[in-house]
Amino acid sequence: MSLNTDRTYRSLRGLEKTASTSRVLNLAALSARNANNPEHEKKPFFVAPTLNGAVILRHRLRDQEREAFDRPRYTATKLIIPFERSDLALGGRSVFVQERAWLDAFEELRGEAPDLQRDIAVLEAIDEMPSLDPFLLREHLRRRGFEISASHFEISAPDLARMQRFVGSEIAKLIELAYRDSDANEGNTSRLVEALLSSRTDERLEPLRLTLGLEKENYKEGIFAWKGFLYYKWVLNSLWGNIRDVFSELGRVKVIGPVDHETAIELEALKQRLRQKMERQVKTVMNQLGVYDQVFSELTIDGNALAFRDFLLKSPEMFLLLGEGCGLVSHIATYWRYQFPRGRPLSANIIQLMDVLQDFEVSLGSETELAIY
Repeated sequence: MSLNTDRTYRSLRGLEKTASTSRVLNLAALSARNANNPEHEKKPFFVAPTLNGAVILRHRLRDQEREAFDRPRYTATKLIIPFERSDLALGGRSVFVQERAWLDAFEELRGEAPDLQRDIAVLEAIDEMPSLDPFLLREHLRRRGFEISASHFEISAPDLARMQRFVGSEIAKLIELAYRDSDANEGNTSRLVEALLSSRTDERLEPLRLTLGLEKENYKEGIFAWKGFLYYKWVLNSLWGNIRDVFSELGRVKVIGPVDHETAIELEALKQRLRQKMERQVKTVMNQLGVYDQVFSELTIDGNALAFRDFLLKSPEMFLLLGEGCGLVSHIATYWRYQFPRGRPLSANIIQLMDVLQDFEVSLGSETELAIY
């Protein structure tokens, strides 16, 4: 199998200043940003230096790309080694994780470097994740035993603080239930939320484990899935303003310059299809979170710990679907705002606008795929 060459891949545009999103992990940008950080170099993402300048994408597979895999899948992890780290628009060489003969292509990409199996294991662990959200990616790789500097997983201190406040308000009733025999003041709640969001087992959470009736190994898996649901709830809560803006601005964006009649009709049809797909995607994500809210309510209001425990043990499949759905919604909301910043004219030339909208439509998939999700 030969390595793919990406010279015009749209997702590489505008990524020079971007480190991590739900769909992109830009190790090239992180490497430049942490050039004087010894911890970043001491605990690199990969052993092979070449790979630490890579861009990793959570990529929606096109029809012809799916044929490269032995089993049906709609998304894949794509590793791209840029031709020039400082100019991603030049493209690079790439390989999909788990496509046929990918290990041969990967070995060629990484060059002569020790510990091939370790770098393979990191990529396979990444491929297990529904998205590249930095908080969950860090948690997942730690659970797999990989020591990687925190500088590779950039979630800002203000964002982390906001997430902790959100989680605290979400689980306040559960903390009251689990710790009713101990002090449950605001400071204690804050420390328990911090312990819950940590990747390490904390004895302070033992009453919570007992309340949920989980054995220790199931507890680790269940808590990780639970943190995933809480994280995605926080992400969506943070994105609602941008999501509403996309729906509102989609119908108001103006085209700069002349447009022929046929292209104008095509543009309006594309907008309509995109709006319908976005509405269905948002509804799907909300329905998935609604299942979580229902069983959590049964736990905190009715004291039904069994239902919530069973939900956590059976949740990995739903967690993966939720991660995919949230990643798509996040991509559209954030990329739209990147293309059309607040305070600037809501306008674009026809080529730019069609390019953005077609990218969104492709990422959302076909009607059949939406039905699956």
